[in-house]
Amino acid sequence: MKIAVLPGSFDPITTGHIDIVRRAKPLFDKIVVAVGVNSQKKYLFSLEKRLEWINEVFKDDDQVEAGFFEGLTVNYCKNIEARFLIRGLRNASDFDYEKTISQLNHIIGDDLETMFFISQPEYSHISSTIVREIIKGNGDVSAFVPDFIAKEITNNNY
Repeated sequence: MKIAVLPGSFDPITTGHIDIVRRAKPLFDKIVVAVGVNSQKKYLFSLEKRLEWINEVFKDDDQVEAGFFEGLTVNYCKNIEARFLIRGLRNASDFDYEKTISQLNHIIGDDLETMFFISQPEYSHISSTIVREIIKGNGDVSAFVPDFIAKEITNNNY
């Protein structure tokens, strides 16, 4: 079985993340959208909320599931027998950073292979960081996240 992991904070999951998963689906038997937990990092949304949103986005898709991990992504991949990482690239800066990480993961991850997906132009400007800033400023994030998440954010005044 070809298992891939799309790791990230997903704080919150965006339409860009969802597009990457949908485009990667034909290549893998299972994709795990895995929330990385770093105790040193401050998140806007709880782990439970982020997992809930991922599960809701992919509720009708048996090929995609949510997961979470602490520590190294490569160790999580080993634990669930994933041989592939999925990463989205928005720009040249992403490529430079992700290339280095993928080379390290390949070495310490027993030949873990990273598959890069270049963001579609309509998603290349979206990042969870920017979405969080818009949320903090009480802006409208409906163009960047699924409708049900945008409504929940608006109704709960995050």
